[in-house]
Amino acid sequence: MFGIGGGEMIFIIFIALMLFGSDKIPEIARTLGKAMAQLKHATNDIKSEITKSAEANGFDVNSLTGGVNKEIESVKQNFTKMMTDNTPENPINIKDITSDITTEITKAKETLDGLSGPIKRQL
Repeated sequence: MFGIGGGEMIFIIFIALMLFGSDKIPEIARTLGKAMAQLKHATNDIKSEITKSAEANGFDVNSLTGGVNKEIESVKQNFTKMMTDNTPENPINIKDITSDITTEITKAKETLDGLSGPIKRQL
């Protein structure tokens, strides 16, 4: 969790006990739990407001994200197929894979250029 090992976690708990005492630790944990719940509730409220306003203005959230989700599923299926087709008799050819990836990246760039014009990087 957060790149912290078991020994480090015990050391942090020991320091917290020394600073706050055993009677204050449950109260602090309870307060942190309530704060996390309020943050989660506020985040959900913001998401629902954005969704409602998008739908009120005629945007369909599913149609906006549907294409991306379909592409992700397609990539997952192709990768799974590639891995299942990999056998000792039929090994994966890295050159073919890199050329396929380069081709797909070029297609995506062309599609984006067609939608919004050339992409310029800001330095």
